[in-house]
Amino acid sequence: MASTRDGLVPITRAYLAKYYDKYPLSPLPDEVLQLIEELKSLSEDLAKVSPLSPEEQELSSDANGDPVYKIDENLWKNREQMEEIIFLLDKSRRPKSIQKATEEDSDLTSVLDEIEIQFKDMLNKLKQFQIKNADNVFNIVMTYLPQDFRGSLIRQQRERSERNKQAQVEALINSGGSIRDKYTLLWNQQMERRRQLAQLGSATGVYKTLVKYLVGVPQVLLDFIKQINDDHGPMEEQRLRYGPSLYTLTRMVLMIRLFILLSWARSEGQKIEKEQVAILQRAANTYLSEFEKFLLFIREVFINSPFFISAEDAGAAEGRKSDEFKETTIPAGKTHEVVLTVEAVNSYIAWDFSLIQSTLSLDIGFHVEYVSPSGEKTLILPYRRYDSDQGNFCTVLAGSYKLVWDNSYSSFFKKNLKYKVDAIPPVVEGSQQTVVEAEAEAEA
Repeated sequence: MASTRDGLVPITRAYLAKYYDKYPLSPLPDEVLQLIEELKSLSEDLAKVSPLSPEEQELSSDANGDPVYKIDENLWKNREQMEEIIFLLDKSRRPKSIQKATEEDSDLTSVLDEIEIQFKDMLNKLKQFQIKNADNVFNIVMTYLPQDFRGSLIRQQRERSERNKQAQVEALINSGGSIRDKYTLLWNQQMERRRQLAQLGSATGVYKTLVKYLVGVPQVLLDFIKQINDDHGPMEEQRLRYGPSLYTLTRMVLMIRLFILLSWARSEGQKIEKEQVAILQRAANTYLSEFEKFLLFIREVFINSPFFISAEDAGAAEGRKSDEFKETTIPAGKTHEVVLTVEAVNSYIAWDFSLIQSTLSLDIGFHVEYVSPSGEKTLILPYRRYDSDQGNFCTVLAGSYKLVWDNSYSSFFKKNLKYKVDAIPPVVEGSQQTVVEAEAEAEA
Protein backbone atom coordinates (compact mmCIF):
# COMPACT_ATOMS: atom_id res chain seq x y z
CA MET A 1 0.00 0.00 0.00
CA ALA A 2 1.37 3.41 -0.90
CA SER A 3 2.34 5.79 1.85
CA THR A 4 0.43 9.03 2.27
CA ARG A 5 3.06 10.84 4.32
CA ASP A 6 6.30 9.92 6.05
CA GLY A 7 5.62 6.17 5.82
CA LEU A 8 2.04 6.35 7.12
CA VAL A 9 -1.00 4.84 5.44
CA PRO A 10 -4.68 5.41 6.29
CA ILE A 11 -5.98 3.06 8.97
CA THR A 12 -8.01 0.30 7.33
CA ARG A 13 -10.64 -2.09 8.60
CA ALA A 14 -8.27 -5.01 8.02
CA TYR A 15 -5.60 -3.24 10.08
CA LEU A 16 -8.00 -2.74 12.98
CA ALA A 17 -9.25 -6.32 12.71
CA LYS A 18 -5.72 -7.59 13.32
CA TYR A 19 -5.47 -5.37 16.37
CA TYR A 20 -8.88 -6.39 17.73
CA ASP A 21 -7.83 -10.05 17.55
CA LYS A 22 -5.72 -9.27 20.62
CA TYR A 23 -8.80 -8.08 22.51
CA PRO A 24 -11.54 -10.72 22.46
CA LEU A 25 -14.60 -9.69 24.45
CA SER A 26 -15.92 -12.32 26.84
CA PRO A 27 -19.59 -13.14 26.17
CA LEU A 28 -22.25 -11.94 28.56
CA PRO A 29 -23.46 -14.52 31.09
CA ASP A 30 -26.65 -16.41 30.24
CA GLU A 31 -28.28 -14.70 33.23
CA VAL A 32 -28.47 -11.46 31.27
CA LEU A 33 -30.86 -12.83 28.64
CA GLN A 34 -32.82 -14.72 31.29
CA LEU A 35 -33.37 -11.56 33.31
CA ILE A 36 -34.37 -9.61 30.21
CA GLU A 37 -37.04 -12.22 29.49
CA GLU A 38 -38.25 -12.16 33.10
CA LEU A 39 -38.53 -8.37 33.07
CA LYS A 40 -40.32 -8.53 29.73
CA SER A 41 -42.83 -11.03 31.12
CA LEU A 42 -43.45 -8.92 34.24
CA SER A 43 -43.95 -5.81 32.09
CA GLU A 44 -46.41 -7.61 29.83
CA ASP A 45 -48.42 -8.64 32.90
CA LEU A 46 -48.45 -5.04 34.15
CA ALA A 47 -49.58 -3.83 30.71
CA LYS A 48 -52.67 -6.00 31.08
CA VAL A 49 -53.71 -4.10 34.21
CA SER A 50 -54.31 -0.91 32.20
CA PRO A 51 -53.51 0.27 28.66
CA LEU A 52 -50.06 1.71 28.04
CA SER A 53 -49.69 5.47 28.02
CA PRO A 54 -47.94 7.07 25.02
CA GLU A 55 -44.69 7.32 27.03
CA GLU A 56 -44.96 3.67 28.09
CA GLN A 57 -45.78 2.56 24.56
CA GLU A 58 -42.76 4.38 23.18
CA LEU A 59 -40.45 2.91 25.82
CA SER A 60 -41.85 -0.56 25.23
CA SER A 61 -41.18 -0.22 21.51
CA ASP A 62 -37.59 0.86 22.23
CA ALA A 63 -37.03 -2.04 24.63
CA ASN A 64 -38.44 -4.65 22.25
CA GLY A 65 -37.15 -3.16 19.01
CA ASP A 66 -33.79 -3.18 17.29
CA PRO A 67 -31.07 -1.30 19.16
CA VAL A 68 -29.29 1.74 17.77
CA TYR A 69 -26.25 0.63 15.77
CA LYS A 70 -23.32 2.83 16.70
CA ILE A 71 -21.21 2.13 19.77
CA ASP A 72 -21.14 5.72 20.99
CA GLU A 73 -24.87 6.17 20.42
CA ASN A 74 -25.49 3.11 22.58
CA LEU A 75 -23.31 4.56 25.32
CA TRP A 76 -25.39 7.75 25.22
CA LYS A 77 -28.56 5.63 25.24
CA ASN A 78 -27.39 3.80 28.36
CA ARG A 79 -26.51 7.08 30.03
CA GLU A 80 -29.96 8.47 29.25
CA GLN A 81 -31.71 5.40 30.67
CA MET A 82 -29.59 5.48 33.82
CA GLU A 83 -30.66 9.06 34.41
CA GLU A 84 -34.31 8.17 33.76
CA ILE A 85 -34.11 5.28 36.24
CA ILE A 86 -32.51 7.51 38.89
CA PHE A 87 -35.34 10.00 38.29
CA LEU A 88 -37.95 7.26 38.90
CA LEU A 89 -36.16 5.91 41.98
CA ASP A 90 -36.03 9.28 43.72
CA LYS A 91 -37.95 8.99 46.97
CA SER A 92 -40.35 11.78 46.00
CA ARG A 93 -41.35 9.96 42.81
CA ARG A 94 -41.90 6.52 44.27
CA PRO A 95 -45.51 5.40 44.66
CA LYS A 96 -47.21 6.64 47.80
CA SER A 97 -47.68 3.05 48.92
CA ILE A 98 -43.89 2.67 49.00
CA GLN A 99 -43.26 6.09 50.52
CA LYS A 100 -45.55 5.12 53.41
CA ALA A 101 -43.95 1.70 53.76
CA THR A 102 -44.49 -0.15 57.00
CA GLU A 103 -41.76 -2.08 58.82
CA GLU A 104 -42.76 -5.11 56.82
CA ASP A 105 -42.05 -3.18 53.59
CA SER A 106 -38.82 -1.57 54.80
CA ASP A 107 -36.77 -4.11 52.85
CA LEU A 108 -38.30 -2.80 49.62
CA THR A 109 -37.27 0.76 50.46
CA SER A 110 -33.74 -0.38 51.27
CA VAL A 111 -33.48 -2.27 47.97
CA LEU A 112 -34.68 0.73 45.97
CA ASP A 113 -32.27 3.01 47.86
CA GLU A 114 -29.39 0.67 47.08
CA ILE A 115 -30.32 0.43 43.39
CA GLU A 116 -30.58 4.22 43.17
CA ILE A 117 -27.10 4.67 44.68
CA GLN A 118 -25.61 2.06 42.34
CA PHE A 119 -27.09 3.71 39.25
CA LYS A 120 -25.84 7.13 40.36
CA ASP A 121 -22.36 5.70 40.78
CA MET A 122 -22.39 4.06 37.35
CA LEU A 123 -23.79 7.19 35.71
CA ASN A 124 -20.87 9.16 37.09
CA LYS A 125 -18.38 6.54 35.86
CA LEU A 126 -19.87 6.67 32.36
CA LYS A 127 -19.72 10.47 32.30
CA GLN A 128 -16.07 10.39 33.36
CA PHE A 129 -15.31 7.78 30.72
CA GLN A 130 -16.82 9.96 28.01
CA ILE A 131 -15.01 13.10 29.20
CA LYS A 132 -11.62 11.41 29.51
CA ASN A 133 -11.99 9.65 26.20
CA ALA A 134 -12.85 12.89 24.40
CA ASP A 135 -9.87 14.63 26.03
CA ASN A 136 -7.54 11.76 25.12
CA VAL A 137 -8.61 11.86 21.50
CA PHE A 138 -8.27 15.64 21.40
CA ASN A 139 -4.77 15.63 22.91
CA ILE A 140 -3.49 12.78 20.75
CA VAL A 141 -4.72 14.25 17.48
CA MET A 142 -3.35 17.64 18.53
CA THR A 143 0.12 16.12 18.27
CA TYR A 144 -0.39 16.02 14.51
CA LEU A 145 -1.15 19.70 14.24
CA PRO A 146 1.30 22.61 14.11
CA GLN A 147 2.54 23.26 17.64
CA ASP A 148 2.32 27.03 17.47
CA PHE A 149 -0.27 29.74 18.03
CA ARG A 150 -2.74 27.93 15.75
CA GLY A 151 -2.84 24.98 18.10
CA SER A 152 -3.57 27.39 20.94
CA LEU A 153 -6.39 28.96 18.92
CA ILE A 154 -7.93 25.57 18.26
CA ARG A 155 -7.83 24.75 21.95
CA GLN A 156 -9.46 28.08 22.79
CA GLN A 157 -12.16 27.56 20.18
CA ARG A 158 -12.84 24.06 21.47
CA GLU A 159 -13.20 25.29 25.04
CA ARG A 160 -15.50 28.13 24.00
CA SER A 161 -17.60 25.89 21.78
CA GLU A 162 -18.00 23.28 24.52
CA ARG A 163 -19.03 26.00 26.98
CA ASN A 164 -21.66 27.14 24.48
CA LYS A 165 -22.93 23.59 24.09
CA GLN A 166 -23.16 23.19 27.85
CA ALA A 167 -25.04 26.49 28.06
CA GLN A 168 -27.56 25.16 25.53
CA VAL A 169 -28.14 22.09 27.69
CA GLU A 170 -28.54 24.16 30.85
CA ALA A 171 -30.98 26.51 29.13
CA LEU A 172 -33.06 23.52 28.00
CA ILE A 173 -33.17 22.07 31.51
CA ASN A 174 -34.01 25.44 33.07
CA SER A 175 -36.89 25.86 30.64
CA GLY A 176 -38.43 22.57 31.77
CA GLY A 177 -37.00 20.23 29.15
CA SER A 178 -37.25 16.52 29.89
CA ILE A 179 -34.38 14.06 30.25
CA ARG A 180 -35.21 12.79 26.80
CA ASP A 181 -35.10 16.35 25.39
CA LYS A 182 -31.71 16.80 27.01
CA TYR A 183 -30.23 13.68 25.44
CA THR A 184 -31.74 14.45 22.07
CA LEU A 185 -29.88 17.76 22.20
CA LEU A 186 -26.65 16.09 23.40
CA TRP A 187 -26.77 13.58 20.57
CA ASN A 188 -27.52 16.26 17.99
CA GLN A 189 -24.46 18.14 19.25
CA GLN A 190 -22.42 14.97 18.87
CA MET A 191 -23.63 14.43 15.31
CA GLU A 192 -22.82 18.03 14.44
CA ARG A 193 -19.24 17.43 15.60
CA ARG A 194 -19.11 14.36 13.40
CA ARG A 195 -20.49 16.14 10.33
CA GLN A 196 -17.91 18.86 10.68
CA LEU A 197 -15.22 16.26 11.25
CA ALA A 198 -16.14 14.72 7.89
CA GLN A 199 -15.92 18.17 6.30
CA LEU A 200 -12.41 18.52 7.68
CA GLY A 201 -11.33 15.17 6.25
CA SER A 202 -12.65 16.19 2.84
CA ALA A 203 -11.38 19.78 3.20
CA THR A 204 -14.82 21.02 2.18
CA GLY A 205 -17.01 23.84 3.40
CA VAL A 206 -15.43 26.07 5.98
CA TYR A 207 -12.41 23.77 6.11
CA LYS A 208 -11.21 24.91 2.68
CA THR A 209 -10.09 27.97 4.58
CA LEU A 210 -9.14 26.30 7.82
CA VAL A 211 -6.98 23.54 6.35
CA LYS A 212 -5.05 26.19 4.45
CA TYR A 213 -3.88 27.57 7.77
CA LEU A 214 -3.11 24.17 9.24
CA VAL A 215 -0.07 23.57 7.08
CA GLY A 216 1.73 20.48 8.29
CA VAL A 217 -1.33 18.32 9.01
CA PRO A 218 -0.50 14.82 7.70
CA GLN A 219 -2.83 13.71 4.92
CA VAL A 220 -3.13 10.37 6.69
CA LEU A 221 -4.90 12.13 9.57
CA LEU A 222 -7.37 13.80 7.21
CA ASP A 223 -7.97 10.46 5.47
CA PHE A 224 -8.57 8.80 8.83
CA ILE A 225 -11.03 11.46 9.92
CA LYS A 226 -12.88 11.26 6.60
CA GLN A 227 -13.41 7.49 6.64
CA ILE A 228 -13.46 6.54 10.30
CA ASN A 229 -17.24 6.62 10.71
CA ASP A 230 -18.24 5.36 7.28
CA ASP A 231 -20.81 2.55 7.39
CA HIS A 232 -18.21 0.15 6.02
CA GLY A 233 -15.16 1.99 7.35
CA PRO A 234 -12.70 0.97 10.06
CA MET A 235 -15.15 1.35 12.94
CA GLU A 236 -17.48 -1.22 11.37
CA GLU A 237 -15.06 -3.88 12.62
CA GLN A 238 -15.45 -2.53 16.14
CA ARG A 239 -19.24 -2.53 15.87
CA LEU A 240 -19.33 -6.14 14.66
CA ARG A 241 -17.05 -7.41 17.41
CA TYR A 242 -18.16 -5.43 20.44
CA GLY A 243 -21.55 -4.07 19.45
CA PRO A 244 -23.74 -7.14 20.16
CA SER A 245 -22.87 -7.28 23.87
CA LEU A 246 -23.49 -3.56 24.26
CA TYR A 247 -26.77 -3.82 22.32
CA THR A 248 -27.93 -6.48 24.78
CA LEU A 249 -27.02 -4.32 27.76
CA THR A 250 -28.87 -1.39 26.17
CA ARG A 251 -31.95 -3.55 25.85
CA MET A 252 -31.56 -4.68 29.46
CA VAL A 253 -31.45 -1.16 30.88
CA LEU A 254 -34.49 -0.24 28.79
CA MET A 255 -36.34 -3.25 30.25
CA ILE A 256 -35.36 -2.24 33.79
CA ARG A 257 -36.72 1.25 33.26
CA LEU A 258 -39.89 -0.07 31.58
CA PHE A 259 -40.63 -2.39 34.49
CA ILE A 260 -40.15 0.39 37.06
CA LEU A 261 -42.24 2.86 35.06
CA LEU A 262 -45.14 0.39 34.67
CA SER A 263 -44.93 -0.69 38.31
CA TRP A 264 -45.07 2.87 39.60
CA ALA A 265 -48.01 3.78 37.32
CA ARG A 266 -50.05 0.75 38.44
CA SER A 267 -49.05 0.63 42.10
CA GLU A 268 -52.53 1.45 43.42
CA GLY A 269 -54.19 -1.54 41.80
CA GLN A 270 -51.19 -3.86 41.66
CA LYS A 271 -48.98 -4.28 44.71
CA ILE A 272 -45.31 -4.83 43.98
CA GLU A 273 -44.52 -8.37 45.08
CA LYS A 274 -41.30 -9.41 46.80
CA GLU A 275 -40.53 -11.77 43.93
CA GLN A 276 -40.75 -8.86 41.48
CA VAL A 277 -38.45 -6.77 43.65
CA ALA A 278 -35.96 -9.64 43.79
CA ILE A 279 -35.94 -9.88 39.99
CA LEU A 280 -35.48 -6.11 39.71
CA GLN A 281 -32.59 -6.21 42.17
CA ARG A 282 -30.87 -9.07 40.34
CA ALA A 283 -31.39 -7.36 37.01
CA ALA A 284 -29.99 -4.06 38.25
CA ASN A 285 -26.97 -5.71 39.88
CA THR A 286 -26.23 -7.83 36.82
CA TYR A 287 -26.66 -4.96 34.38
CA LEU A 288 -24.46 -2.58 36.36
CA SER A 289 -21.78 -5.22 36.87
CA GLU A 290 -21.67 -6.21 33.19
CA PHE A 291 -21.85 -2.64 31.95
CA GLU A 292 -18.89 -1.66 34.12
CA LYS A 293 -16.92 -4.65 32.77
CA PHE A 294 -17.72 -3.53 29.22
CA LEU A 295 -16.69 0.05 30.00
CA LEU A 296 -13.35 -1.05 31.45
CA PHE A 297 -12.75 -3.36 28.49
CA ILE A 298 -13.59 -0.81 25.80
CA ARG A 299 -11.49 1.83 27.56
CA GLU A 300 -8.43 -0.43 27.26
CA VAL A 301 -9.22 -1.11 23.60
CA PHE A 302 -9.54 2.61 22.83
CA ILE A 303 -6.44 3.66 24.74
CA ASN A 304 -4.26 1.23 22.81
CA SER A 305 -6.00 1.52 19.45
CA PRO A 306 -3.52 1.80 16.56
CA PHE A 307 -5.36 4.61 14.83
CA PHE A 308 -4.08 6.93 17.56
CA ILE A 309 -0.42 6.75 16.51
CA SER A 310 1.86 9.20 18.27
CA ALA A 311 3.21 12.00 16.11
CA GLU A 312 6.75 11.14 17.13
CA ASP A 313 6.45 7.48 16.15
CA ALA A 314 4.62 8.39 12.96
CA GLY A 315 7.16 10.98 11.93
CA ALA A 316 4.61 13.76 11.91
CA ALA A 317 6.89 15.82 14.10
CA GLU A 318 9.09 16.29 11.06
CA GLY A 319 6.14 17.85 9.30
CA ARG A 320 5.99 20.51 11.98
CA LYS A 321 9.54 21.76 11.53
CA SER A 322 10.30 25.33 10.81
CA ASP A 323 9.78 25.32 7.04
CA GLU A 324 6.86 27.72 7.54
CA PHE A 325 9.03 30.32 9.25
CA LYS A 326 10.59 33.17 7.36
CA GLU A 327 13.98 34.63 8.18
CA THR A 328 15.22 38.17 7.71
CA THR A 329 18.09 40.31 8.89
CA ILE A 330 17.24 43.68 10.42
CA PRO A 331 20.22 46.04 10.27
CA ALA A 332 21.14 48.27 13.21
CA GLY A 333 18.94 51.39 13.29
CA LYS A 334 16.24 49.82 11.05
CA THR A 335 12.83 48.18 11.39
CA HIS A 336 11.04 45.31 9.68
CA GLU A 337 7.29 45.57 9.01
CA VAL A 338 4.63 43.10 7.91
CA VAL A 339 1.13 44.28 7.01
CA LEU A 340 -1.76 41.81 7.30
CA THR A 341 -5.15 42.58 5.79
CA VAL A 342 -8.26 41.46 7.66
CA GLU A 343 -11.54 41.35 5.76
CA ALA A 344 -13.87 40.45 8.64
CA VAL A 345 -14.09 41.16 12.35
CA ASN A 346 -13.40 38.28 14.75
CA SER A 347 -10.45 37.27 12.64
CA TYR A 348 -7.23 36.48 14.45
CA ILE A 349 -3.87 38.19 14.05
CA ALA A 350 -1.21 35.78 15.28
CA TRP A 351 2.57 35.74 15.43
CA ASP A 352 5.45 33.56 16.51
CA PHE A 353 9.03 34.87 16.36
CA SER A 354 12.47 34.55 17.86
CA LEU A 355 15.93 35.97 17.32
CA ILE A 356 18.64 33.66 16.04
CA GLN A 357 21.14 34.26 18.79
CA SER A 358 24.90 34.43 18.40
CA THR A 359 27.36 34.58 21.27
CA LEU A 360 25.50 37.62 22.60
CA SER A 361 22.01 37.58 24.07
CA LEU A 362 20.01 40.03 21.96
CA ASP A 363 16.47 41.38 21.92
CA ILE A 364 14.28 43.39 19.55
CA GLY A 365 11.37 45.78 19.89
CA PHE A 366 7.94 44.63 18.75
CA HIS A 367 4.51 46.23 18.53
CA VAL A 368 1.28 45.92 16.54
CA GLU A 369 -0.86 48.75 15.24
CA TYR A 370 -4.09 49.11 13.30
CA VAL A 371 -3.99 51.31 10.20
CA SER A 372 -7.33 52.82 9.16
CA PRO A 373 -8.24 53.41 5.49
CA SER A 374 -7.33 57.08 6.02
CA GLY A 375 -3.89 56.11 7.32
CA GLU A 376 -4.57 56.85 10.97
CA LYS A 377 -2.68 54.48 13.30
CA THR A 378 -4.01 52.95 16.52
CA LEU A 379 -1.69 51.04 18.82
CA ILE A 380 -3.00 47.51 19.47
CA LEU A 381 -0.05 45.86 21.19
CA PRO A 382 2.27 48.27 23.05
CA TYR A 383 5.97 48.37 22.25
CA ARG A 384 8.15 45.98 24.20
CA ARG A 385 11.51 44.30 23.68
CA TYR A 386 11.68 40.51 23.35
CA ASP A 387 14.12 37.79 22.42
CA SER A 388 11.08 35.72 21.35
CA ASP A 389 7.30 35.89 21.60
CA GLN A 390 4.16 34.08 20.56
CA GLY A 391 0.70 35.59 20.71
CA ASN A 392 -2.57 36.48 19.03
CA PHE A 393 -5.62 38.66 19.39
CA CYS A 394 -9.13 38.74 17.98
CA THR A 395 -9.81 41.72 15.73
CA VAL A 396 -12.71 44.11 16.27
CA LEU A 397 -12.15 46.04 13.04
CA ALA A 398 -11.56 44.97 9.46
CA GLY A 399 -8.63 46.56 7.68
CA SER A 400 -4.83 46.56 7.89
CA TYR A 401 -2.72 45.53 10.84
CA LYS A 402 0.99 46.32 10.89
CA LEU A 403 3.42 44.15 12.86
CA VAL A 404 6.69 46.01 13.50
CA TRP A 405 10.03 44.62 14.67
CA ASP A 406 12.15 47.56 15.76
CA ASN A 407 15.95 47.52 15.82
CA SER A 408 16.24 51.31 15.57
CA TYR A 409 17.65 51.59 19.09
CA SER A 410 20.69 49.50 18.17
CA SER A 411 23.76 51.32 16.90
CA PHE A 412 25.94 48.31 16.13
CA PHE A 413 24.10 44.99 16.14
CA LYS A 414 21.99 43.59 13.33
CA LYS A 415 19.28 41.12 14.35
CA ASN A 416 18.54 37.85 12.61
CA LEU A 417 14.79 37.32 12.95
CA LYS A 418 12.86 34.10 12.40
CA TYR A 419 9.12 34.71 12.29
CA LYS A 420 5.72 33.44 11.23
CA VAL A 421 2.50 35.49 11.09
CA ASP A 422 -1.07 34.80 10.01
CA ALA A 423 -4.34 36.62 9.57
CA ILE A 424 -6.77 33.80 10.28
CA PRO A 425 -10.35 34.44 9.14
CA PRO A 426 -13.24 33.67 11.48
CA VAL A 427 -14.58 30.13 11.40
CA VAL A 428 -18.19 29.13 12.12
CA GLU A 429 -18.54 28.54 15.86
CA GLY A 430 -17.76 25.00 16.84
CA SER A 431 -16.04 24.02 13.60
CA GLN A 432 -12.45 24.62 14.65
CA GLN A 433 -12.94 22.50 17.67
CA THR A 434 -13.64 19.48 15.51
CA VAL A 435 -10.30 19.68 13.78
CA VAL A 436 -9.02 17.55 16.58
CA GLU A 437 -12.09 15.82 17.90
CA ALA A 438 -11.75 12.51 16.13
CA GLU A 439 -14.85 11.19 17.81
CA ALA A 440 -15.04 7.80 16.33
CA GLU A 441 -17.28 5.39 18.17
CA ALA A 442 -15.02 5.87 21.18
CA GLU A 443 -16.13 9.33 22.16
CA ALA A 444 -19.36 9.68 23.81
